Amino acid sequence: MKLANSSTTAVSLVEASLKRIEETKDWHIFTFVDKESALKKAKEIDAKIKNGEPVGRLAGVPYALKANFLSKNRPADASARILTEFISPINATVVEKLDQEDAICVGCANMDAFAHGSSTENSYYGPTKNSVDKTRVAGGSSGGSAVAVALDCVQFATGSDTGGSIRQPAAFNGVYGIKPTYGATSRYGVVAMGSSFDCIGFIAKTAPDLDLLMSIAAGQDPKDQTTLPDFYGTSDTKLGKKAVGYIKEFMDSSALDPEIKSALESKISILKAKGYNVVELSMPALEYALPTYYIIQPAEVASNLSRYDGIRYGFRTKELNSSGKNSLDLLYEDTRDEGFMRENKRRIMIGNFVLSSGFYDAYFLKAAKARTLIINEFNKAFEQVDAILSPVSPNPAFKIGEKVNDPVSMYLEDVMSVTANLAGLPAVAFPTGTSKAGLPLGLQLMGPRRSDKNLINLAKEIAS
Repeated sequence: MKLANSSTTAVSLVEASLKRIEETKDWHIFTFVDKESALKKAKEIDAKIKNGEPVGRLAGVPYALKANFLSKNRPADASARILTEFISPINATVVEKLDQEDAICVGCANMDAFAHGSSTENSYYGPTKNSVDKTRVAGGSSGGSAVAVALDCVQFATGSDTGGSIRQPAAFNGVYGIKPTYGATSRYGVVAMGSSFDCIGFIAKTAPDLDLLMSIAAGQDPKDQTTLPDFYGTSDTKLGKKAVGYIKEFMDSSALDPEIKSALESKISILKAKGYNVVELSMPALEYALPTYYIIQPAEVASNLSRYDGIRYGFRTKELNSSGKNSLDLLYEDTRDEGFMRENKRRIMIGNFVLSSGFYDAYFLKAAKARTLIINEFNKAFEQVDAILSPVSPNPAFKIGEKVNDPVSMYLEDVMSVTANLAGLPAVAFPTGTSKAGLPLGLQLMGPRRSDKNLINLAKEIAS
């Protein structure tokens, strides 16, 4: 990662970033660019360096902030209309930690509204385009973050991963992304999607950059009771079994693109050549991962989005009429109807349905039990292997508009990524070449809880 020093100024790094952002406007990466604030901070860092004062580990490094992270005095709208008028009064914990290390936020990256999507087509601001082919999707929900890194607008970007939202866009754009162990990094100050799934991570150009960022961001936060004591810097970095598994059901799936399957087989050969024991794992419970995820996650979405009512903050409808209905009811109804995207509404409706009286036991409770089966299956697998190698998504980046009106087809893109979120496992996406059409291909490594550093090191060893 390129840092500011006596020969490379923070101002020059930020100016290069801002210039590149301007050059790539057609990709629709940023929803807000904070030029004035970024240059001001860069000048302060340069002054510290000139005066011989200590600076942070990310001195002068420009980065993109996914639009669902709160950063003081910046918009924090999660690319959703209902939050377009919200300016954050606070910093997310991860933002605080990056600021303390003298990283410089240059702007907010586009995303699927409230992180609901796998393509960044569900943004109020319109879709971000793939870094290689502008007719294709960037992936989602952290599409803006991934493309910002891939096109050299920034050196790294923040992301949130609820069902693959860091890893899938990283794979679609040929960069690295980490979804940490659940609780490894603080969720405080990040707009919630699914609270038992959300993980705060990063997208970067290299595995060592992910390592540095995780060493900064990991640790317990009194503002987030789900965070774990910092294990990242002290975790064992040796693979005890020197064994890596692959999932038979994924490898044999008819939905898996042949070129991704070939990339997976190639990495298996590399692992064997490096002396790893490669183990085929049968994990039949993963058949239920996608339906389990799309029952529990919408239930959590419905709960989290109930706070947006047009009263306390954010967008409020301007079209209250004089019908006989209670005006407060109209305010709620019209604000939520106008403020939420179609995908937001779909997930709210599914979530309220599965939580409703008469259906809770049939759907939500059954899904919770299936989630436990999936966790147990992973635990059993990790008795045999240190890590599991798998596709992130069954396909490379698809065409913009191809799946946006077919939600089931879109959800199926998450079939191989949601498994890590259901089990709270760390997972690292890494690039593995390109398709015949020139599209980036990516795979992921999943490991037991607290094995984040091991996965980054292994990705570094076998990535192309």
